[in-house]
Amino acid sequence: MCYNEGIKHDGGLLMKAYQKESDYSYTLGVFPTIELLKNKPEQVKRIILHSQADKNSGIPVIRELCDKADIPIEISDKTINKLSKKGNCYAIGVFAKYQTVLEEAHHVVLVNPGDMGNMGTIIRTMLGFNYRHLAIIRPGVDVFDPKVIRASMGAIFNMNIQYFDSFEEYRDLFSAHDIYPLMLKGAKNIHQVEITNQYHSLVFGNESSGLPEYYLNYGQSVFIPHTGLIDSLNLSMALGITLSHFSKPQFETMSVLEFESAIKNKHI
Repeated sequence: MCYNEGIKHDGGLLMKAYQKESDYSYTLGVFPTIELLKNKPEQVKRIILHSQADKNSGIPVIRELCDKADIPIEISDKTINKLSKKGNCYAIGVFAKYQTVLEEAHHVVLVNPGDMGNMGTIIRTMLGFNYRHLAIIRPGVDVFDPKVIRASMGAIFNMNIQYFDSFEEYRDLFSAHDIYPLMLKGAKNIHQVEITNQYHSLVFGNESSGLPEYYLNYGQSVFIPHTGLIDSLNLSMALGITLSHFSKPQFETMSVLEFESAIKNKHI
């Protein structure tokens, strides 16, 4: 198999840096690019590699996936140096942006999230606990910003993400869900919440102000107890703790051998 056949080298116009209005986005780094190629190959327009890319052990995987899906590869140090602020970026995956919709499943709902790094971490954490459906109440971070994609380590390509203009719009679509707003003034300690078979929605506010008080009127509000030595938990930390609790029925009987197998073979 000749992976170098048809590869284009530096030449032509440089790609522009990402803008929210663009109809495309791109990955930054080898691992996110592999995740893109594995999960959304139909969206990929082309792959851009650095001339020194073969130093990275993941490049043969990228070449094989591109060959399998007939995706063009370009070599352009200029483009990579322009788009990536880090010196060790060897691959960029350019893809057409796409829309997904939420299905009936357990959901995470983020109300007006504003931090791109946090968003990427949240998406990766969600996938780790097998939560694949994320509702974002506008205004909110653009999930296709390359900074979000990189922070998620490509986990975004395993997710369904849908934006809503208001929480009421979301709730009307999923009215049968149990609602759990996470709030400092929440009425119930998270460790006292019993997990049921009913689909649930875990609702979080933004990084600076949390949820408005009227969310106390939705479902069962919950708080995460901690010492008084800190004021509050970081959003991504609070989400990780919450997902760990609510996913307990799926993971509580998992043995270390099963866990090692899941990591090795990349399955649930």
